[in-house]
Amino acid sequence: MVSIVRKAALWAAVSTSVLLAPHTVLAETISGAMAKAYGNNPDLNAARAGLRATDEGVPIAKSGYRPQISAAATGTLTRVDQERTGTRDLHDGQVGISITQTIFDGFQTLNNVRAAQSDVFSGRETLKANEIQILLAAAQSYANIARDQQIVAIRRQNLAFLREQLNAAQARLDVGEGTRTDVSQANAELANAQSLLVTAIAQLKQSEAVYVQIVGDAPTGIRQPRPATKAMPRSLDQAVATGLRENPQILAAQYNVDSAGFQVKSAEGTMLPGVVLQGSVTRNTGNSSLDDTTASVTARLEVPIYQGGAEYGQIRQAKEVLGQQRILVDSARASVQQTVVSAHAQLESALARITASRSQISAANLALEGVIEERKVGQRTTLDVLDSQQDVLDAQEALAAAQRDAVVASYALLAAMGRLTVRDQGLQVAEYRPEQHYEAVKDKWFGLRTVDGR
Repeated sequence: MVSIVRKAALWAAVSTSVLLAPHTVLAETISGAMAKAYGNNPDLNAARAGLRATDEGVPIAKSGYRPQISAAATGTLTRVDQERTGTRDLHDGQVGISITQTIFDGFQTLNNVRAAQSDVFSGRETLKANEIQILLAAAQSYANIARDQQIVAIRRQNLAFLREQLNAAQARLDVGEGTRTDVSQANAELANAQSLLVTAIAQLKQSEAVYVQIVGDAPTGIRQPRPATKAMPRSLDQAVATGLRENPQILAAQYNVDSAGFQVKSAEGTMLPGVVLQGSVTRNTGNSSLDDTTASVTARLEVPIYQGGAEYGQIRQAKEVLGQQRILVDSARASVQQTVVSAHAQLESALARITASRSQISAANLALEGVIEERKVGQRTTLDVLDSQQDVLDAQEALAAAQRDAVVASYALLAAMGRLTVRDQGLQVAEYRPEQHYEAVKDKWFGLRTVDGR
């Protein structure tokens, strides 16, 4: 009877796929976790708010095209004291309105608008990169919990096995077939297993806390996930090519180059002539003068000759920034290529380790059964059994770690390629569309409230 129980425990230890929490209706999938993170993560929501603020740079830049209107009113009270007429008060007033319209500013406004638009496009790619990183973090935290749950289950079953060995050693001692050394060794191994279980449970709790931080919800019914399959590349060359073409970090860097180029042109525009048209209407009121109304239109041509050298420094500075942004594009490409190759290599390594660990588990269990049978006839000791059981435990935990690494590496590869997105992965969550806010504000002339009514 004891042998049957022992073999059942060993079989369960090998079958790591059944070591997870029971499959329930409320079980969370790795896609569901990423979808929740996409909608709930505060860092991601903050990045979206930052992009909305960047959108406002376009109407701010466009203000250079628009007239500036101002009104002014002045009033003067004068007290006059004369011997003949006595004291009297004189009231003078003036009210007026003026309109100033820039006709030509050396194309500064045009280039400022184009730079602001490039900043918006760069911000969208940066937001996409943030979304990808949050989705990757959600997938990683999900895989971490699945791994830690397996390790907790493995160590609990190991604890049950060691209790069985301790009872068997004590029984052999009671009938004079064993030694106190066997009992002590079993006791020591049992105490160590209890410590390892406590450590595994603590690690599981830490992983669950990280999951809540990223996903915004407590983990429920986590199951062992499989490596990603959607949008996966057929080869490393395809993965690298896709990453260089679609990774949002590279695209953001390219838009930054565009913005810096327009900033150079805007700085150069300060050295070109400017034309400003100004119109004003003024009405004088009061008892010290006749009421009259004056209207005027003034055209002003400004030709900058020398402005202390600041304009030259600003142009040189803008050109250096442009050169910096071009270098950062090359840096982003090199970083993406390295990340893609690394993630691909880690995925291949993890898949190979999974195969090796499964073979190792099978061999370790056969060896353990053989050592137990040999101990029954006195050819092996309790220490030999405990060592063999440790080999089984190590192989099982190695498999759990390799399964986790394969999942994380697959999603890391998608992230490096720029394919870990709501659309590419078909996540069941409403996709945030930053262009909607941009279209709502890019041509606004006035208004204090934001698009959402704040």
